Amino acid sequence: MRKVSLTTNNIYHIFNRGVNKAPVFFGDDDRRQFIKSIVHYLSHSGKLSYRSNAPSESNEANDPVSLASGEVDIIFPKVEILAYCLMPNHFHLLLKQKEEGGITWFMRRAMNSYVHFINVKHKRVGPLFQGRFKSVHIETDEQLIHLSRYIHLNPVVGNLVKNINDYPWSSFQEYFQLDKKRIVNADAVLNQFADKKAYEQFVIDHIDYAKMLDAIKHLTFED
Repeated sequence: MRKVSLTTNNIYHIFNRGVNKAPVFFGDDDRRQFIKSIVHYLSHSGKLSYRSNAPSESNEANDPVSLASGEVDIIFPKVEILAYCLMPNHFHLLLKQKEEGGITWFMRRAMNSYVHFINVKHKRVGPLFQGRFKSVHIETDEQLIHLSRYIHLNPVVGNLVKNINDYPWSSFQEYFQLDKKRIVNADAVLNQFADKKAYEQFVIDHIDYAKMLDAIKHLTFED
């Protein structure tokens, strides 16, 4: 994949997966830490402390939105997160760059923080991800809405859940929550639809087709 120039006020699909396609998340505590890392670097420039990383016993422990709300006022100084999804061996982020170098700055710090956490916790050494993150420029509103749908359908297509609303580690549920602080700024996507229900239907109506494409992907030349 050729290197993409990251420019201000443009939107990019940012993704990466584990070395040799190995897992990068080994449990919900790791997923919480990944969310905590990206939330921290949305609004802070200093390093993230690990002293308060004990697993929570509250009902909010599996709710990334509640985690973010308790963490910090999210002000999106360098990047905006438009959508995200954490899968066992990879992640997807849909990011808008707000200032020059913002995505590179954000990803370097958030990923270094998370990898350090994983290496210490699991007593491992070496790289976790396949090198630098990958990026694809989103050039049209049509690409934007279809990519957001692709990201949100990952857990269903990957057979992690049957109901898309049952997966807590993506931004899909955040698109429909009005009473909580959100990690994502969903406006760029939702503004393309008459209302939130229309976007929800846009995603759900595509589930069977997305599963079919996944079932035949081994017949293509793509990896």
